[in-house]
Amino acid sequence: MNQLEQMRIYVEVVKGGNFTIAATRLGISKQLVSRRVMELEERLGARLLHRTTRKLSLTELGREFFTRCLAILQEIDEAEQAISNSTGKLRGLLRISAPVSFASMVLSPALNHFMQLHPKLEVVLDVDNRMVDVIGEGYDMVIRITKQPDDGLVARKLMGSALIYCCSPAYLAQYGAPQSPTQLGQHRCITARAGEWVFMDAGEQIKLQVHPVLRSNHGEVMCEAAVAGLGIVGLPEFYVKKALERGELLPILREYTADIGAVYALYPQHRQASLMVRSFADFLQEWFKT
Repeated sequence: MNQLEQMRIYVEVVKGGNFTIAATRLGISKQLVSRRVMELEERLGARLLHRTTRKLSLTELGREFFTRCLAILQEIDEAEQAISNSTGKLRGLLRISAPVSFASMVLSPALNHFMQLHPKLEVVLDVDNRMVDVIGEGYDMVIRITKQPDDGLVARKLMGSALIYCCSPAYLAQYGAPQSPTQLGQHRCITARAGEWVFMDAGEQIKLQVHPVLRSNHGEVMCEAAVAGLGIVGLPEFYVKKALERGELLPILREYTADIGAVYALYPQHRQASLMVRSFADFLQEWFKT
């Protein structure tokens, strides 16, 4: 049995949290994944995983072995990429995580174009709003909207993320426009589940709890509701940009616009040596600049 194959299977099991997810990612059967992990434990003479009917968890030795496997496999991948990429043609597997709406509305066209430029490249794009563990889960890059990029990660700023407050022309005709954030209590609002809106007034940040007619954890749903005239919405610009350009939404409270951070491409320090990762980060920065 190839040791590296066993290690790759084990790493995917730990990342996925169960044999089924690992099998899907690897393109093999769940039974084969389970058998290979058992063979690995027999060869090492140590239990790596606690198995229950609901989930898998790492033993202390399993956690240490996972960390070492991850480092070894990354070194191998980087060594192969260094040789392959010396020809000037990017190849290899690029693993990315990005927020759901940003991935579908903004990142997808850029990624498609990059892959057309580099046909030997393979990409796994995990679309998820959770805060993934970049290093622990083996990602080459994550896209995040944040004010404070994680320490220990290389941060490449892609675009600003100011909050745009807007509503439909029909809503304005029926209810009028608030002249200040304090008047929002008299208006119908569409918010994220937290229901907190952020404004800037004379350089001071103001946070207001609004009472919404609609709460959602999906920005595109909120934007569509605002276009339909249900109320006022506050979203990062990329959600509402097209609706604003088409005149389906009109900006309000522009003098109170607040910056909630920026969109960053983040990757581990040890991936700085990867031509593939650096090239994609460079490409994204240029793409969003133009």
